[in-house]
Amino acid sequence: VVAAPARRIALGAIQRRTTTERPDAPAWALAPALYLGVAAAALAVVPLSKTIVAADVEAGLVFFGAAQAMAVIPVFLNGWSSNSMLPLIGAFRFIAQALSYEMPSLLALLSASVPASSLALHDIVMSQSGLWNVVRIPFGLPLFLFASAGLSFWGPANLPDGSDLAGGTSAETAGVHLVVWHAARAAMLVASAAMGAAAFLGGWLGPGLPDWAWMVTKTLAVLLVLIATRHIAGRIRPERYVVVSWTVLIPLALVNVLIAAAVAL
Repeated sequence: VVAAPARRIALGAIQRRTTTERPDAPAWALAPALYLGVAAAALAVVPLSKTIVAADVEAGLVFFGAAQAMAVIPVFLNGWSSNSMLPLIGAFRFIAQALSYEMPSLLALLSASVPASSLALHDIVMSQSGLWNVVRIPFGLPLFLFASAGLSFWGPANLPDGSDLAGGTSAETAGVHLVVWHAARAAMLVASAAMGAAAFLGGWLGPGLPDWAWMVTKTLAVLLVLIATRHIAGRIRPERYVVVSWTVLIPLALVNVLIAAAVAL
């Protein structure tokens, strides 16, 4: 079981790429690399410790949210450029639902910034030195993680690449292209887990261990929760999620922002 991912990667590396009738070949080739780049940009602004961060952006929270939103471009590109029906349906699914994921995610992140009175991730982590945001803003982390699973189309929110579409946006994809595509999805999931740890679980704060070790431990814990959803929850119907998002999750996220404001006051 442990070696299964390595076997899949090795198999993908030696497989030939598939092709379709009159695809947009340059765009199709660009899509997985672009998605991987977006995920790397999102991860770069999350601090690993008090002094270690790849890109120290003053408004890191806004940058991360923008990177998540930019995922729409490579996902749609991957589905559209193959010039095939099922990938195109998967691409349009993501476009139709992207805002339903992005709104709860951005509002959840905004709630984490209110007690810190800052959009800088360093300040948000330090504001949790007395109490983690997951305790004082209870809805923030669950809302953020569910929305992040949707933006990474993972587990119950795997709709663009769903099995009912025979793989969706990657239905016509094989070989190294498919390996990079799955790596990009995994990178976006890791970036989301790292942001969840920083914004809601106190980041590098903790006794005894080095600060980077606390950050890695918390990120892995959040990542395990996200991975587990793939095995314990069934896939959500696309239209049902959109209704639930706009009638339940987004209002709940707004309430969460008000709770954060009350805590700050």
